Amino acid sequence: MTYSDGNSDGFLDELHVGVLHAVARVGTLAVPVWYRRVADGISVITALGSRKGRAISESGRFGLVVSTGYRYVSLEGPVVEVRECDFAHDLVPMAVRYLGDDGERYAALWRDAVGDDLRVFVMRPERRYSADVTGEFAELGIRPLPLP
Repeated sequence: MTYSDGNSDGFLDELHVGVLHAVARVGTLAVPVWYRRVADGISVITALGSRKGRAISESGRFGLVVSTGYRYVSLEGPVVEVRECDFAHDLVPMAVRYLGDDGERYAALWRDAVGDDLRVFVMRPERRYSADVTGEFAELGIRPLPLP
């Protein structure tokens, strides 16, 4: 069963780690990332000089796959914004999303370790694929093994 856009947005708003993928001159990069859904699409934060930052900058686009169990959303599109990461506006909310009460302290450690190299990359999805096959299994009387 394919998610409608509204259902896939709701899934993306849940707390999941995504897998960012980008194609660079040296090959394809696929790494886990924290992400946040924003008005223009999906935002990720990484150091401009990191492998992720270089791959995204080089290609001008990236993809993100978010999966849990037998549900997934896959997005891909151009980078529509790159900007310096603002501690209070960008970094703290991202860290709090994933770490709760410890997020602000972690954000400060992250900022101190990386410094001025942190950037926010915003991707506007051009392609979206999504599915939730748990209902199909139930209709067929299949009980899949639980996934971690």
